[in-house]
Amino acid sequence: MNEITSFNATGAEVQDAETMPHSIEAEQQLLGAILTNNDVYDRVASIIGPQHFYDPVHARIYDVAAARIAKNNLASPVTLKAFLEEDEGLKELGGPAYLTRLAGAAISSFAVRDYAQMIYDMAIRRELIGLGHEIAGKAARLDVESEPKDQIVEAEQKLYTLAEQGQTESGFQSFLKAVTDAVNVANAAYQRDGGLAGVSTGLADMDAKLGGLHKSDLLILAGRPSMGKTSLATNIAFNIAKAYKRGTFPDGTEGAVNGGVVGFFSLEMSAEQLASRILAEASEISSHKIRQGDMDEGEFRRFVDAAKTLESCPLFIDDTAAIPIAQLAARARRLKRTHGLDVLIVDYLQLVRGTSDNRVQEIGEISMGLKAIAKELEIPVIALSQLSRQVESRDDKRPQLSDLRESGSIEQDADVVMFVFREEYYVEREKPSEEKLEETAEWQERMARLHGKAEVIVGKQRHGPIGTVELSFEAQYTRFGNLVKPWQQGGGDQEF
Repeated sequence: MNEITSFNATGAEVQDAETMPHSIEAEQQLLGAILTNNDVYDRVASIIGPQHFYDPVHARIYDVAAARIAKNNLASPVTLKAFLEEDEGLKELGGPAYLTRLAGAAISSFAVRDYAQMIYDMAIRRELIGLGHEIAGKAARLDVESEPKDQIVEAEQKLYTLAEQGQTESGFQSFLKAVTDAVNVANAAYQRDGGLAGVSTGLADMDAKLGGLHKSDLLILAGRPSMGKTSLATNIAFNIAKAYKRGTFPDGTEGAVNGGVVGFFSLEMSAEQLASRILAEASEISSHKIRQGDMDEGEFRRFVDAAKTLESCPLFIDDTAAIPIAQLAARARRLKRTHGLDVLIVDYLQLVRGTSDNRVQEIGEISMGLKAIAKELEIPVIALSQLSRQVESRDDKRPQLSDLRESGSIEQDADVVMFVFREEYYVEREKPSEEKLEETAEWQERMARLHGKAEVIVGKQRHGPIGTVELSFEAQYTRFGNLVKPWQQGGGDQEF
């Protein structure tokens, strides 16, 4: 047998040195080029590090040379000799004279990036082999603590981390490229109906305030219980999925030219409960009636028709309770890869799990994780959030940024913070006794004025104005809609 396998400290099998992908010659050429001309280092530093070298002696030579160059000191066979004279590995290769041979054998610095890429690719192949053996080793060991589904998520996370390494095109980009990207976004908004740069929520006034849902943005939708956070989120999800239309962009790529594919993490409600809410909105039948099955023939037919229409909507629901943020990210990536993903909704942020025992740090980890998902997948992420009880103790119960639970990190990471507020909910609970006729009349007048109205208060927006958006709210259908303005009454331009 020419292949010998053994277990390393982590239990992963490692192939014999001769069979592992590597190129000693590429490493020698790269190091020789750096020792001959230190300027070469800047061209390869973004691609490789000491960990990518196969020969540990080469890794140490590169590490010492990089440390000297970073301090604006010369890295040459003479200057490195003092730091590596006692290195046992270098002694086996011929001592400091090996450094001189490296510099002398360097043919050209022209191909140095190709050598660096080759060394990096070999290192990734070795890591893939190691990861494959580690996955096989863990799967072979029957451990009560390590469930197969957990192993799959862990393996996917490690593979993705490996894929993200060495993206050499990241870092600084020219202002010309940045300006071109900005012009393309503005042009897309100009060409699109309604002049939106982002995905339309289906709510005209909200789109006008936000400019749609922008790629890479984290939007926090917060409110006290019973304000309608989940209802608004499901309304937006349904509107986007219903409007989905695939097409070709000017650059030749394919994707959603209208609406989009929506991923919905429902940590509080089951998928069936969430579907009932969306069906109530689509069929205009009370969600209570749907739950009870209390429908007449006409309503039931409408309900079935709405269900058939919804079958084709690209809306995907994951109702796993207390999902860890790493697993949430892995599932979002998988959805993007398999079906596409244009908008992600998380209901709600405080029910996601982090790794820290400290609650404030855990929330910070979750909000940073959600923002990272938005940037990485280039999609808007809407995360619902609870508000603290201090809202209830104020006379004016309109929420503000300081009411966000564990607010520091959420407020900092979010691009947009919105609050759902229905004054009708609070006024309804202030009903005076029937003997107080004057107060009852005032209360009825207030209720009539507030009935069916809701506010979305934009408390923070990085790319636009803050302010209040008024919406209609039909409680029986758990549906938010565009509010008809007084000047639109009886006109032909009403919005519903």
